[in-house]
Amino acid sequence: MHAVRDTHTRTVQAPADAVGALLDHMGSESDPLFPAPAWPPLRFDRPLGVGADGGHGPVRYRVVAYEPGRRIRFAFTPGHSGESAGHHQLTVHPLGPDRCRVDHVLESRLPFARRLAWHLAIGAVHGAVTEELLDNLERAATGHLRTPARRSLRVRLFNRLQWDRPVAVALPEDARLARSAFSRTDFQDAWQMPLRPGMPREPEAWERVLRKAPFRIFARQGDEILLGKNAGHLDFRASLLVADDLVTLGTVVHTHHHGGRLYLAAIRRIHPVVVRGVLRRAHRKLALAAPGAGERWSAQHPVDR
Repeated sequence: MHAVRDTHTRTVQAPADAVGALLDHMGSESDPLFPAPAWPPLRFDRPLGVGADGGHGPVRYRVVAYEPGRRIRFAFTPGHSGESAGHHQLTVHPLGPDRCRVDHVLESRLPFARRLAWHLAIGAVHGAVTEELLDNLERAATGHLRTPARRSLRVRLFNRLQWDRPVAVALPEDARLARSAFSRTDFQDAWQMPLRPGMPREPEAWERVLRKAPFRIFARQGDEILLGKNAGHLDFRASLLVADDLVTLGTVVHTHHHGGRLYLAAIRRIHPVVVRGVLRRAHRKLALAAPGAGERWSAQHPVDR
């Protein structure tokens, strides 16, 4: 085993009490610090406190120490992410009435393979996420950010490779436009992804990213938009449904004759690959363009300084 220690520090021009209060919202729906939606959100199985289990993405840990407004210590969960032992901790240190220092320290013992992965990719990603968290803290506490962190090419590549993937689901009951599009449906499927905090919940925002010529809009109703195209051999409709913190892209097809059925048989194995790729790219594009946690918090809680 090899010990890894990684430290990030930020001096913030705001009272320690105000900064510490932001820590107390970590893992909540209104979390002002964790850099979602660019990264998977931090979530726990209960309100922040000792014993809360959770993490972000594949990284899992438990809260083992919590001093409200001052310190949170997370211990990595054995059996997850390859850590055999270790923790990371956020601490607020007062430096005066209107100034404080925030430290994030990670310490872990890693086997050889995991240590190699740390040096190749994980360490860079951890550093980027931590610096973006501190950016959010500074913005939320002061109302502005002096020097935003920038993602390296390696971090951007890892972010792309590790992005959420759509999962196959039944066409939702709420996709009423798709379900009523044809009197007879010869094929249907649906792919779904969870919406991260800050991502748009309006189907129109997704339609602008997903819509490709020569597809046209056939109908709109509530949270659903129906796009598609009519052709001589078959007609298809693509249902875009944004509801319940999920985005679902469904497809229904109606064939006109034997030639259309042959065409459908030929493309139905390729179709899921194409749809998954389209939805995943749109999800990432909208997430990276959405306001970060610090921006959302500042908009709702302006700082008078």
